[in-house]
Amino acid sequence: MATPGYGKQSAPEQLPRSARDFAHLPAREAYLASLIDHLPDGAAMDAKTLAVLQPHYGQMACRSALTKLSTAGHLRRVRERLDSRQCRWVFRTYFSRTPRSDGWWAHFLSTGEASTPAAPDPPRERTLNRTSPTSAAYAALAGLGLVDPRLALSAADCAALEPLAAEWLDRGTTLPLFTAALTANLPPDIHSPAGFTRRRLIDKLPPERPQPPRPPQPVPIPECTDCRTPCRPHALLGGLCRACRSTPGAPPAAPPRPGTLSPAAVHRHAARARGALRRDSTPPLPLRAP
Repeated sequence: MATPGYGKQSAPEQLPRSARDFAHLPAREAYLASLIDHLPDGAAMDAKTLAVLQPHYGQMACRSALTKLSTAGHLRRVRERLDSRQCRWVFRTYFSRTPRSDGWWAHFLSTGEASTPAAPDPPRERTLNRTSPTSAAYAALAGLGLVDPRLALSAADCAALEPLAAEWLDRGTTLPLFTAALTANLPPDIHSPAGFTRRRLIDKLPPERPQPPRPPQPVPIPECTDCRTPCRPHALLGGLCRACRSTPGAPPAAPPRPGTLSPAAVHRHAARARGALRRDSTPPLPLRAP
C-alpha cells in the first residue's frame, strides 16, 4: 500500500470489467492499464512501483505510459488534505477502466460526484400487506390499549394506522413519547378508537428534526500527470498542464524579451569588462636612471 504515495483510488460508476476494456490503447498502455485495474484500492501505482510489478517495461516506459493513460481519460493525479483542520497532504491517483472526458474528471474532482449520478432508489410505499407484524410502529399502536383501554385497537386498525405511526418514529420520536402523546388528556368516552387515534396521529405529528451541518470536506487539488504541478481541474486537458501539452518532455524555455542580449553576447561583454579592469589595475613600470 502507498504510505503516502500515489495510492490508487477507483473512480465511481465504471462499466463491468471485460476483455476489451483497453482495446483502444497501444499494447504497452493496455498491458499496464490492465495491471493497474487489478490492483486494490490504496496500492501504489507510481512508475517505479509498476516497473517492479512486471518484467516487460522499465521505469521510464511506465512513466510515459501513465501520461498516455491520463490523456486517454483513464486516470488523474490529485493531492488532498486529510481533513480541514490538519496540514497533512496525501497523494492519490484516481483510475477508471472506463475512459472519461476532461469535463467528467473536472466535475468529479471538484465535487466528488460523478457527472451522471445513478438514479435514486424509488421511495418505498407503505402498504397494508404487512410483512413483519412486530415492527416498531405496529407494536407501538398495539400497546396503546394496554396503557388505556379506551384506545384498544384491532389488528386491522394497527395495520391501517401503521404508516402514520411509522412517520412519527422516522422523525425521532421514542416509544414512551409516542405513547404519552396519544394517551394524554383522553375524553371520557371514545366511540371509535381507530378514528380518534388517526386524528391524533395527524394533528400531533412532530416536526422533522433539522440535520446537523456537515463539516466542510477538503477539496483535492489535481496535478499534472507528467510534471506533477498543481493545477485547476479545468486547466488540465488530458491530465496535462499547458507546458507539458505544448512540448513533450521538459517545459519549453521562455522566449527572450525584445532588446535583451543573448547568452553568448553577455559572455563577450563580461570578458571585455574584466580585461579592462585588469589593464587599469596594472602598476606602471619604474623609470630608469639616465
